[in-house]
Amino acid sequence: QKLCYDDDNGIEVGEGADEWTQTRTLLKPPDQLDLTDAELKEEITRILTANNPHAPQNIVRYSFKERAYKQTTVVEQVAVHFSLCGNLIFRDSDEGRRQSIRKSMADGKGSNAPGMMVKTSKHPGVPWAAAPEEEEEQIRPRPVQERKLTNQFNFSERASQTFNNTVRVGVPLGWWEIYDAYMEELEKLEKSKEKEKQKAPVTKKEDLIRGRKLTSLESEGDDITKMAKAAKIMERMVNQNIFDDIAQDFKYYEDTSDEYRDNMGTLLPLWKFQYEKAKRLAVTALCWNPKYKDLFIVGHGSYDFMKQSRGMLLLYTLKNPSFPEYIFNSESGIMCLDIHVDRPYLIVAGFYDGNVAIYNLKKPVDSQPGYKSSAKSGKHSDPVWQVKWQKNDMDNNLNFFSVSSDGRIVSWTLVKNELVHTDIIKLLVEGTTLEGPEGLQLNTIGCGTSFDFHKKIDYLFLVGTEEGKIYKCSKSYSTQFLDIFHAHHMAVDAVSWNPFHGKVFISCSSDWTVKIWDHTIKTPMFIYDLNSAVGDVAWAPYSSTVFAAVTTDGRAHVFDLSINKYEPICNQPVVAKKRNKITHIQFNAIYPIIIIGDERGHVTCLKLSPNLRKMPKEKKGQEVQKGPEVEIAKLDKLLNLVREPVAKGTK
Repeated sequence: QKLCYDDDNGIEVGEGADEWTQTRTLLKPPDQLDLTDAELKEEITRILTANNPHAPQNIVRYSFKERAYKQTTVVEQVAVHFSLCGNLIFRDSDEGRRQSIRKSMADGKGSNAPGMMVKTSKHPGVPWAAAPEEEEEQIRPRPVQERKLTNQFNFSERASQTFNNTVRVGVPLGWWEIYDAYMEELEKLEKSKEKEKQKAPVTKKEDLIRGRKLTSLESEGDDITKMAKAAKIMERMVNQNIFDDIAQDFKYYEDTSDEYRDNMGTLLPLWKFQYEKAKRLAVTALCWNPKYKDLFIVGHGSYDFMKQSRGMLLLYTLKNPSFPEYIFNSESGIMCLDIHVDRPYLIVAGFYDGNVAIYNLKKPVDSQPGYKSSAKSGKHSDPVWQVKWQKNDMDNNLNFFSVSSDGRIVSWTLVKNELVHTDIIKLLVEGTTLEGPEGLQLNTIGCGTSFDFHKKIDYLFLVGTEEGKIYKCSKSYSTQFLDIFHAHHMAVDAVSWNPFHGKVFISCSSDWTVKIWDHTIKTPMFIYDLNSAVGDVAWAPYSSTVFAAVTTDGRAHVFDLSINKYEPICNQPVVAKKRNKITHIQFNAIYPIIIIGDERGHVTCLKLSPNLRKMPKEKKGQEVQKGPEVEIAKLDKLLNLVREPVAKGTK
């Protein structure tokens, strides 16, 4: 052993003996900072995250939806430090047996391999085959044992005496993944049971052929659904080629002869929508979809009390005028319709038998309405003449109103998949009481025919009646009216608030008149006699002074109060007078077109000429003012001309 001498104690000690008892000096790097005790005791917290600091943060990918390159927010944070690709072969497989045999043969090669006996003969010159049998037994070779392969996934050595758990590759599994897996399996079982039920025993030859057709249809069903969308696009392309001249007129044609007509305009007929099974049913309702501006719904029924039968609800699009997009059949005639503003797939309908129903376009077309009233839920006892969607209630349940000839204005709420009704107002005719048995006084009930809610004041609405009166009502008062207008001498067919001016509304009646009102004044501002019963009236969405009305003699009348306060600027026949009457009219919110329905079930689309949609002219150096304020001021200017003489007369 190597010895070294200790100078302090004078003792020779072995190298490495008791090194831990000797004092050691700390080596300090020359660039180390000198810190005080307070700085050394200060704790500095560092948070370790799983984010990769070298991951790029400016990756962009092309978005086919927005048709532009967008920066991705999700960045892959995985950093691979080691990767090994292996190949496992089952020992009992063919390849596994070949490899084990090949390995055993490689281990047993050579003539003097250990564990092998060489066959020799003791008799020289005698062939080995002629040797005695005793010698054959002595030189019989030892069989080669097949080497046993170790299981790399479940193997432990004797030296360690520890058990290695089986390695399984997988992903984190939660309760919802297990639940979804069970539900998928349950659905597969139910579908298999339904298919077995559908397969009935086939005996006759005709039944055998029918069964083969059913199985072929089931197999082709998935392919047909996949092709449905492509077929619809192809159908629209074919229709666009067929009606190409009409499509060009709709998009580009402007009647230049309006410059020589002295502010008069015309209506250009475009498409005519009709369905073979709805020929004998009148158009009882028209409504544009608030989201898809080319889509509108048509309600079919009958206004004749003696000819009541079935009804239909059809949805047409301007892209395919030859056939409706959706078809719904009903046992009773449909009298009114309305589409939900926020949920454009929900349609509420009122029927001649007093029921109301909600249709859902997301459900199969051949199904019945999703929700329908009944006698138990408080349906009307007379035809429902108008329905209107309203804002959802406090619990966010769907809510709509209906008016009927039974004198009830009902609020319907969808609660737990059932329609619950609440009577808002009962229309009682004042001053008309009937004397019943034993001197009992009975009030006469008014028959509601139309109503409309204020565009800005949620609780305020108007109700037109069969007696010709218009009631101004509130949702808060169920027994009193805010005001009564003695408007017409016959039934009020339609009443509508102006979309721009909050005080103005319009009404039309079978007494041949159209009247414009200020709801703060009981006398009408304007009165127009159209020489025939007026079926419907509608305000234009682009101007506060433009409105259109249709009469039973087959004519459409378009007015613009800013151009002519006394006569229509367009008076044009739309249908033939013989055995046909116009029932409804509606403006489109974007395109300069209107749709008109008649008693034969046809819907005609017409384009407004430039004089019917005049906009303010641009002046040099001044910008054209647009917006609701301009439209309100334009109508106020006209109303002030009428209000001044009325005010002088009252003085």
